[in-house]
Amino acid sequence: MAGFLDIEIEGKNKRIGITRVHMEEDAGKLIHKDSVSLVDLNRAGVPLLEIVSEPDISSPEEAREYLSTLKNTLEYLEVSDCDMEKGSLRCDANISIRLRGEKKLGVKIELKNMNSFKAVKEALAYEEERQARALDDGESLVQETRLWDDKEGATVVMRTKEGAQDYRYFPEPDLPPFNITKAKVEEVRKTLPKETQKQIKERFKKNYPMPESTAEYLTSTKGKSEYVENLLKDAGEDLYELTINTLMGPFASAASAQGCQIHELRIPNDIAINYVKQIDSGKISNLVAKTEVFPELLKGKNPEQVIKEKNLSQISDTGQLEGIIEEVISANPKSVADFKSGKDNALMFLVGQAMKKSQGKANPKVLQDLFKRRLSNA
Repeated sequence: MAGFLDIEIEGKNKRIGITRVHMEEDAGKLIHKDSVSLVDLNRAGVPLLEIVSEPDISSPEEAREYLSTLKNTLEYLEVSDCDMEKGSLRCDANISIRLRGEKKLGVKIELKNMNSFKAVKEALAYEEERQARALDDGESLVQETRLWDDKEGATVVMRTKEGAQDYRYFPEPDLPPFNITKAKVEEVRKTLPKETQKQIKERFKKNYPMPESTAEYLTSTKGKSEYVENLLKDAGEDLYELTINTLMGPFASAASAQGCQIHELRIPNDIAINYVKQIDSGKISNLVAKTEVFPELLKGKNPEQVIKEKNLSQISDTGQLEGIIEEVISANPKSVADFKSGKDNALMFLVGQAMKKSQGKANPKVLQDLFKRRLSNA
């Protein structure tokens, strides 16, 4: 039964055929360093699947999208964690070019053991240009395997190979062939998740209005999308926008700094929702929330507890703020004059100065109103 994987390129679907899946065991590897060679057997014997695609990919961009879609599919099916840094997912890419109008593919060059989508895209782009330049110069290409040197931004020859016979294949008598019936395929299909990453992404865009890029990030892994959806359901419609902004702001920044996904920050739903509500109610400013409160959430603290302990409540009382406003006006006569001459940016500068004096506690909206009222009457 022929397999396939649909990818999206420039807003259009493209189907990439899948030839077969090899069931193998990972091998040891040699690491050549200076004048010595090291043997790494840490992954030797680990079961692996090699998914072989049809020659339907037409560009480095399509190759990257294919790998990204495949990775998401495998993660959602819980086949693998697909952590490329740990070697859970690697890519060997074959590339051949042909003259315009020719139907027969050119000489196949293999790029071996690339461990990032960026490397795959850059290596294929380099090879595309290198091979085209060689043919334009009248050179002949030979079938070979090359490695990508990320530092040099170039591929280097690993070995030459004439054909499949060079692999020294031979039948294994203890591993007889077996066929998977259609009935077995359907039985397994019924156990698969009901929604793919692509379907969940589209549902997020519809149910919790957000841009394509945001939906792509929030659904990039199964664990992340489940955490986000539970959080949004608990937040309720009125807090959708603020919750999404929070996830894309301090949550995403902290996850990036720790090299993990946002759900792996292990901030419980009730704590996260409480944090959002403190911002929504005006109890704390966005600045204080991000710089003072959120870091404490990562330590397992409750936002209300942090606000109370650090005396971080946002100041909205006009009586308390008027003194700060007068100080800022006296210290910044040029910005006051700029505002009176119609330069709106000057107002934001004055508000910023007042926020600094209040150590981020002042309510910026109240500050804007007070500055406008004070300067209009001056």
